Amino acid sequence: MATPTIDVHAHLLLPEVEEAVAGAAGLAEARDLDARRNGPAALAVNGPMVGARVPKLTDVAVRLAAMDAQGVDVQLVSPSPSHYHYWAGPHLAERVCRLANEGTAAHCAKAPDRLHGLGLVPLQHPDLAVEALDHALEQGLRGVEISSHAPGRELSDPAYDPLWSRAEETGALLLLHPFGCTLDERLDRWYLSNTVGQPTENAVALSHLIFSGVLDRHPDLKLIAAHGGGYLPTHLGRSDHAWRARPDARGCAREPSSYLGQLYFDSLVHEPHVLRELIRVAGADRVLLGSDFPFDMGTEDPVGALRSARLADADFHAVRGGNAAALLRKD
Repeated sequence: MATPTIDVHAHLLLPEVEEAVAGAAGLAEARDLDARRNGPAALAVNGPMVGARVPKLTDVAVRLAAMDAQGVDVQLVSPSPSHYHYWAGPHLAERVCRLANEGTAAHCAKAPDRLHGLGLVPLQHPDLAVEALDHALEQGLRGVEISSHAPGRELSDPAYDPLWSRAEETGALLLLHPFGCTLDERLDRWYLSNTVGQPTENAVALSHLIFSGVLDRHPDLKLIAAHGGGYLPTHLGRSDHAWRARPDARGCAREPSSYLGQLYFDSLVHEPHVLRELIRVAGADRVLLGSDFPFDMGTEDPVGALRSARLADADFHAVRGGNAAALLRKD
């Protein structure tokens, strides 16, 4: 296969980020909120789960060996969303992003033919976001990872327009990857905080970008939605109906479903028929291989999961790596 197999949803841990925030005002409150959102049973599992995966999350040699076992040639590596720290004030937030950008770049530089990186921007401080994006690009990263919202701000907030403009101008990639769910304690059992919360956050964030007109004003954004975009892509009929039926749902210029062709989605949807439907509604050229490496809510066999969807040969190879190769290609 001439086209490499490319996984666009893979993570790393950066101890230097956690060292920078240790003891800072606001950290304990943020951790308490995370504990309430997830519940004690999930927290009891999360610690050992992440601990067992630290070598894959930090050691490039271990990462490459795991990639070889999966049949993955290239990863687009992003910091663990636990590193967002959107509670941090301006100075600490700036330091967190610089450390994340530099640490991710250093990790990828150990295998530059196989690893590309994404950095972070402080969504809680929109006035610092463009500078942080530029810093990430200066480190040789391909863009940045963002969550579905920041405290008190949705992605539809006009304060983010300079960030979207700069991302368009530079061709930077934006990986939309939620962390936490604002439904809070309603999802604090049975790991609903992740299984229901993550796809909900994806759907809400994408809806804000669509209905607010962000994608009208910034049609060339290169935004990848993790987890297949959550609930939105396969449930957009209801949004289209609202757009047609209600004047208050007319914030965007066209039916919401028409914007799927401006977005990218990873393939991590866990069911072959859901992946086929995602490809049907978004287009085979808009779906990219994703594994959530190496966490337990991902897949250890992303190529096998893709193969199980029994796609047409051209679509299989487009999702396996062709689409991502085109997206990562530098002009």
